[in-house]
Amino acid sequence: MKALIATGNSALPDSLELADVPEPAPNADEAVVAVEAFSVNRGEAMLLNGAYGTPADRGRRLGQDIAGVVVQAAGDGSGPAVGTRVVGHPEGAGWAEQVAVPTTKLAVMPMGLAATTAATLPLAGLTALRLVRAAGDVLGRRALLTAAAGGVGFFLTELLAGAGADIVAVTSNRARAARLKELGATKVVARAADAEGAFDVIFESVGGREFSDAVAKAAPGATLLWYGQAGLEPVALDFFALIPSTPLTIKHVPHWVSPTTDGQDIATLVRLTAEGRLHPEIGRIADWLDTAKALDDVYERRVQGNAVLTIG
Repeated sequence: MKALIATGNSALPDSLELADVPEPAPNADEAVVAVEAFSVNRGEAMLLNGAYGTPADRGRRLGQDIAGVVVQAAGDGSGPAVGTRVVGHPEGAGWAEQVAVPTTKLAVMPMGLAATTAATLPLAGLTALRLVRAAGDVLGRRALLTAAAGGVGFFLTELLAGAGADIVAVTSNRARAARLKELGATKVVARAADAEGAFDVIFESVGGREFSDAVAKAAPGATLLWYGQAGLEPVALDFFALIPSTPLTIKHVPHWVSPTTDGQDIATLVRLTAEGRLHPEIGRIADWLDTAKALDDVYERRVQGNAVLTIG
C-alpha cells in the first residue's frame, strides 16, 4: 500500500515522500482502517523539522488523527465490525491508505458527520476535553487561555464557554480573535500580560515569558494547567513573585494521560460535533500528496484552524 514516510529533510516542504510499505499486520486488539481523511498537527511538523532536536529519521511514519472505514475487525472480537465508519487516534502511521488502530482508540462516526470534519477531533479535541475535565467546575470562573488560536485553543474556548466559564483568550491574529469571540471568548488580548484582572484557572502552552506573564495573572487559590511549550523556551519562575497568588497550583496535563480511553473521549467529541455543540475549524482541505506543504503552512501559522488531507 501507499504511505507517507519521513525523508529526514528538515525543510518541511521536502520532509515527506510517498512510498510503498507493507499492509498493516494488526495485533489481536487492533482493527485495520482504510483511511479517508486525516489532519496534521504543529507538533508533527516540529518532529519532522527537528524543532525538538533532530529531524525525524528517514522512513519514520507519523499520523495520529484519522477517519475512515474498518476493513478488518479486531481478532479478539472487540471494537467495530467491518464496514463501520470510525474516527481513530493511532500512535502513528496514520498518513497511509490503511492503518492498524487499537479498538480502545476508535469511535464510531455517524453517517451525518463528514470524515474531513471527524479527522480534526482526536489529538486537539482530546487535549481540550481533558484540560476542561482537569480544570473541574468552571461555571462562572475566570479563565485565561494562551495560544488560543491553535487547534486546541479553538476547541478549548468552545468547551469552556459551554461549561459557563468567563474566558479571556490570547492571540495577536485579528481574524482568529474574531472567531474566538464567536466561539464564546468574552475578550481577546494579544499577550497574557495584556489581560486585566486575576484569573481562577489558566491554560498555558507557550512557555518562556508568556508562561511567567500568565502566572502573574493568577488569583489566590488559582490553578494553572500546563500542557505545552510551543515557543520552545523554558519557563523561569521567581518564587517570591508567586506570593500574591498563594496558594497556587501548577499542574502538568499531558493529553495522553487519562482515566478514560481515547475511544470514549473521541465518542464524546463526535457526539458534541454531531449535535452542533462543537464546531471544528477547518482551514484547508487538500489531497494527501500535499501533506508536506500543509505541515509547513501549519508550522508557519498560515492556516486558521485544522489542515485536513483526503485520500482517494
